This record gives sequence, C-alpha cells and structure tokens, in this order.
Amino acid sequence: MNLVCGFPSPIRCFSSINFCRYNSTKAADPLRILFCGSDEFSIASLRALNKAHQTYPELITSINVVHRPGKKTGRGLKVIREVPIKQVAVEELKLDTHEIDTFTGWTPPDLINLVVAVSFGLLVPPRILNKAKYGGLNVHPSLLPDLRGPAPLHHTLLKKRTKIGITVQTLHPKHFDQGMIVAQTPSPGLDIPFSATLSELTHSMGVLGGQMLVDVLRTRSFVPPIEDAGWYTNSGGPTDHAEKITKQHRYIDFSTATAEDIILRHQVLGDLWCTMDDGQRVIFHEFQLSDLNYDGDTRTGFFILDESSNAPLLARTGDNRVLKILSSTIGGGKRGQGNQAVKHALASTT
Repeated sequence: MNLVCGFPSPIRCFSSINFCRYNSTKAADPLRILFCGSDEFSIASLRALNKAHQTYPELITSINVVHRPGKKTGRGLKVIREVPIKQVAVEELKLDTHEIDTFTGWTPPDLINLVVAVSFGLLVPPRILNKAKYGGLNVHPSLLPDLRGPAPLHHTLLKKRTKIGITVQTLHPKHFDQGMIVAQTPSPGLDIPFSATLSELTHSMGVLGGQMLVDVLRTRSFVPPIEDAGWYTNSGGPTDHAEKITKQHRYIDFSTATAEDIILRHQVLGDLWCTMDDGQRVIFHEFQLSDLNYDGDTRTGFFILDESSNAPLLARTGDNRVLKILSSTIGGGKRGQGNQAVKHALASTT
C-alpha cells in the first residue's frame, strides 16, 4: 500500500472509497446538498460527494456549491486571488456555484435538504439550516473537542500532537465545532509521522475526511435520532483551541524562542519575521541550525563574526543555540536581499 507520511496516499485512499449500498434501518430522501467550502481540505470532501453523486444518484441527486469571494492581494491590492474551490467546482466538477461573503439576505436554492460546510469560515445561520430537512454536517480534521477552531492542522503540528483523526459533526446553529459528533476516527486515532508536513497532512486527512463524510451519508447516520459517536471527550487527552493563524504566530522573539520552536514554526507556517532595533521588519525565508560554539557576546538576536561580505548572518536564540539565516528580506525591499542589509546595520553599530 502506498503511503504519504504514514497515511494512505491520496490516490489509493480516494480509489478505495467503495460506493456500495449500506444496510441501514433509517430511511432518507435523496440528498440535495448545499456544500460550503474554500480550500484544499474542503475540496477533497466535495470530490468525494461528487463521486457518490455520479455513481449513485439515488443517494445524492444534486450539489450546489457556496464559496466566498476572492481576496485582493499583491502590491496595491490589484490582483484577486480566488478561493481554490471555485475553479474545482466550476471547471472540474461542473457544479452550480454561488459566491457570497455573508448569508444575510441570501436565499439558498429551492429543495436543498442537507447543508455540508467544510473549512468555510462562516457560520451557517439557523435560517439556512432550518430550510434543510436534515440540517447540516461538518468535517473537521481533529479529534473533537480537541483543537476546535479554524486552524486544527496547523496546531496539530505546532503542538506536536502524536495522534490525529477526523470528526464528522452536525452544524450547531450558534457556535463552531459544537455540534453532535456523528462519526469519529476510532480510538486511539491515527499516528502522525515525525516528518509530516502541513501540505501532506492537509491532503491525506482531506481524502480521509471525504470518505468518512460519504460513509455517514450512506449509513444514514445523520438522520435523527443521531447517536453520539464521540469518544475523545472521555479519553483524558488534551483539549486545546486551534485559534486562527495570524502574523503574531510568525513573530520571533529571539530572547525567548528556542531554536527548535523557530524551526518548527517555519516548517508549519512558512516565512517568519522580527523587528530590528531601528524598527525595520526582517522576514525570514530559510534557516539552518548551526553547530557553532561561539564564546563571544552571548546576547540573543542577530550577530556576525566578521564584517566580510561572505560572513554568514547568525542569530542566537533563547536556549543559547545559533541559527544561520540563509535568506531574508527587509520589509519593503527586494526579496532575498535582507541579509546584507542586516549585516550592514550590525557592522555600523560595532
């Protein structure tokens, strides 16, 4: 079996979804789904639903996709970056889409009887849920109630979790991630390989989440009375909040941060930053842990060993380790040319 970071590979995982008929004592109308999504994780669930729709139209008769507008980005905010799910829904899957930035004043298509929201970012209000006979479902990449919130996969890695899982829950009318758990990865969860990256975790867990979502639909587990399938609450495991990732999560305070923490945050979050004494922002693109044993000035932060042009830019961390800065940018400057500017500033103060 092919593996990606210890998980079934996306191709194998997706092809293993066997759309057989499940025996269930519950009955349900053919599903007309309103799918609310945005990113790569949610795209995996949409693809799984569309596969089920094509294979067994008596299970799912239609899918409408809701996504948010693209965001302006780049210098001058002149470039619009569309949400990834838009292209997939329109060009690949040929589904009807609806672009909204709020549910206020918006009316969903007629006859929708199930709402599915995955990594959407907006709370689906009671007005919309009440129009759907079967309410709503959500796919969340953690063992709820652990890592409730908008960034569970980021915090899974940042908090060095060793286990991960998928939770399928009902949509709560007032709060995120507080619905009834309809399905959850069995105890004790899936092992997370030490080398797992955010991209690999997103891809593999997305496919597994899509498979679990389709299983919930096939077994009619979403039809009342719903049985609580959550086991993690009573496991004694940690329960933290997966808050939104902001620029402050990428900020480095060399006086307190350890080298391991900085490298981990860089692996998970990408470019990090700090400010120099003169207020200039330095953006870091690439680090390397150095084995340098330097007996000179032990103050934390930037330093250089000499003023030659090829001297490396170094930084001492809160645990007295040394990082070699391989690439950086000064805020507003040309990408990758920050090291020379920082070294020049250091040389001028000595």
